[in-house]
Amino acid sequence: MERKTIRAWIMYDWANSAFVTTMLAAVMPVFYESVAGKGLADNTAENYWGFTQTVATLLVALLSPVLGAIADYRGSKVRFLGVFMLVGALASVASALIGEGDWLLASVLVIIGTVGYAGGNTFYDALLTDLVPLENRDKVSAQGYAMGYIGGGLLLAVNVVMIQGWEMLGFPDQTTATQLVFVTVGIWWLLFSIPLFRSVKDRPRNRGMKLGAVVRTGFGNVARTFRNIRRYPQLMKYMLAYWFFNDGINTIILMATVYGSGIGIEMSHLIIALLITQFVGFPSTLLFGRFAVKAGAKRALYVSLAVYVLIVVLGYFMSTAAHFYALAIMVGLVQGGSQATARSIYANLVPPSRSGEFFGFLSLSSKFASIAGPFVFAVTGTITGSSRLAIVSLIAFFVIGIWLLTRVDLAQGRREALAHEPGVPV
Repeated sequence: MERKTIRAWIMYDWANSAFVTTMLAAVMPVFYESVAGKGLADNTAENYWGFTQTVATLLVALLSPVLGAIADYRGSKVRFLGVFMLVGALASVASALIGEGDWLLASVLVIIGTVGYAGGNTFYDALLTDLVPLENRDKVSAQGYAMGYIGGGLLLAVNVVMIQGWEMLGFPDQTTATQLVFVTVGIWWLLFSIPLFRSVKDRPRNRGMKLGAVVRTGFGNVARTFRNIRRYPQLMKYMLAYWFFNDGINTIILMATVYGSGIGIEMSHLIIALLITQFVGFPSTLLFGRFAVKAGAKRALYVSLAVYVLIVVLGYFMSTAAHFYALAIMVGLVQGGSQATARSIYANLVPPSRSGEFFGFLSLSSKFASIAGPFVFAVTGTITGSSRLAIVSLIAFFVIGIWLLTRVDLAQGRREALAHEPGVPV
């Protein structure tokens, strides 16, 4: 395990977390409701934001598995990661063009940026199996998420100063300052991605094939994954559990700020609370990685998901900024740790030589599944007219995910993953 290469891999989490923090969690949701969605009635902007995330998730689901299979076949995970990174960063910069009432433009750019972020993460996550030996994956995966908290948190702190101190900094108004915040996300993402692309190199193969043949091979590999997934019954059960609890986690990330704004919490409080999440998340994720090593990844995951159930219940009763701060701390304690542990468990259950294909398959399946969370939130809010009932509906995703996780035998799953690897003793 080369330390320079691992540090470069970890640094990419620092780079792309700015998109999640500013564009998906903190600034853009509030900007979408108050500026881009200006003139929309009642909670329409919140519902449109939910539908925007649904469309973005669907597009990522359709793209990722074939691209993952192609990347495995051509040995080009880093190249594909670079393409998607550029798409996401440029969409972030272009978001500076969004003005009052431009909710459709905002939705389109958020969708494009989300495709860049999530599509790139398919290849970024798959590199974990290439770069890190089995015994170190829980630790390194947690370090990546922890670095993401610091990177995303630092830029968000700068963004808060830009938005709240717009007059002192010489901006004509707060809207202009916020538009320039989106530009900083794209620049940050591009700049801090450089170490990964300098240090981690693809291992090209099958370069003689024409693109059409490679695409057909990619589709064929995905079809093969669907056919052969029955060889990995523990992986199948884990994926089913993952679809549910990961959907719940992602929906909370995407909808928390717009939910808080919708019930009357001011933008400054929402952003400060998310800053708290970032800086609580950094040490918590590192500690959670150690806890997962000591207690076992599965047990650690149970703990984090139980905390999420409590967060959703308390979110229903939330009414003040102080409540939002408290929930932000709770999210920071478990969010990075739960995602890092879930990622490393999956990496241990997939056949190493087909990691890109299987991470693409996970992206396909989980992204289709992840349509449900924002969709349920948006539909519940539309039918009932209550964002509180929309947020409490997410409990089902965590409860079902926990129950399904109890059915997974991780040791057996690892044996199944290695059973079909050429030259690997089981």
